[in-house]
Amino acid sequence: MRPILLGILAAFFFSITFILNRSMELSGGSWIWSASLRYFFMLPFLLIIVISRKNLTELFEEMKSQLKLWISWSTIGFGLFYAPICFAAVYSPGWLIASSWQITILSGSLLAPLFFLTVQTPNGPRKIRGKIPFKGLGMSLLIIFGIVLMQTELAKKLTISTVLIGIIPIIIASFAYPLGNRKMMEICDGKLDVYQRVLGMTIASLPFWIILSIYGLFTEGLPSQGQISQSLIVALSSGVIATVLFFQATDIVRGNMQKLGAVEATQSMEVLFTVIGEIFFLSSPIPSIISWFGMMIIMIGMILHSYLSQKIKIVKESKETVNL
Repeated sequence: MRPILLGILAAFFFSITFILNRSMELSGGSWIWSASLRYFFMLPFLLIIVISRKNLTELFEEMKSQLKLWISWSTIGFGLFYAPICFAAVYSPGWLIASSWQITILSGSLLAPLFFLTVQTPNGPRKIRGKIPFKGLGMSLLIIFGIVLMQTELAKKLTISTVLIGIIPIIIASFAYPLGNRKMMEICDGKLDVYQRVLGMTIASLPFWIILSIYGLFTEGLPSQGQISQSLIVALSSGVIATVLFFQATDIVRGNMQKLGAVEATQSMEVLFTVIGEIFFLSSPIPSIISWFGMMIIMIGMILHSYLSQKIKIVKESKETVNL
């Protein structure tokens, strides 16, 4: 239950990203600066945390041993995750981006065959390829159904091109984020804590953000003071607090693809938090009764997802007890 609660709390802080990214876009800010400034601002906060825990040297030694892997998977997990989300904010409102982002529930589950799990056998430890958790996937589909139902009326007011331009980058991001996160968990193999891993991925993705910001400097000019301030808030809330909470939750269930899918499913709460935030801060219209009904379906789907994961855990433990 603790990983689920951490995931929900992370979703709350992640929702600030969608709200403020849309706010910055409406005020004339460039998506390039919205994306790159977040990670530049994240760096000092994370450095302070890791240095205070006296873990910086250990992190650098681990990164040095596999630097190419750190750079490549961090660029995918952070760069190809956040840049497309900010780009989508140019064409879509925050609620549509937050809704589309829930595709990651399916994306994360579909990535399972790309990873190997270590299991104990009579002949010792053995690695087996992960399988798609179809039971958990069914609950994820229920959550997505609730999201679709909640946004149906608003989606009708948008053109097809706007929807596609907003959704395609999010689909890319939905695969990049869990892929980069899981690959880095494999590489770290429990040697680093969550703060070290987030800092390491931030440092390793800096080449991507530096190149992107140079491009933005020549094409868009310097960011405004308002965009800098809002990017700082996003960096602290979403980039530091939410990311650490989410990574901590995924670390707890590391090695169990079904439970990992359950934690990733909690990110559907971002939709609810984003809708509420846009109503209060961006004067968005209040959702209809159908939309609120969709939110209830999302909640039910999350509860069932969590219950199913716990039930499977109990069954497995019972079998292990019998075998003993």
